[in-house]
Amino acid sequence: MMKRFYVFGFLALMLFDTLAQVSFKYASLHAAPLMMDVQWLVRVFGHPWIYGAFIGYIGAFFTWMTLLKYAPVGPAFAASHLEIISVTLVSVWLFDDQLNPVKVIGGLLILTGILCLAKGETAVS
Repeated sequence: MMKRFYVFGFLALMLFDTLAQVSFKYASLHAAPLMMDVQWLVRVFGHPWIYGAFIGYIGAFFTWMTLLKYAPVGPAFAASHLEIISVTLVSVWLFDDQLNPVKVIGGLLILTGILCLAKGETAVS
């Protein structure tokens, strides 16, 4: 039961974090040029992507607080970095970012670290 809770919880956290980052990217693209004036604020808050970013951050906050209540801190903190992988992959798809060997190796190291911490946590329990 708790295993399913962790899986769905960390998937929700990853989705909320990814929504926030992608929404901020789109909001920044539509708010250009950067000028600290009223017209810029109107462009930022007049575009729906900024609200997607707020929803993403609020959702991530509440999901993270719920997960921390039940999950071991070490694996939970490591798993919270899954959004680095999801944002990288979504950025390749949506923004034509390049997926280079360094990013692939970094993603694999993140996954390896999460698996090692999770395995270590279950061995201790």
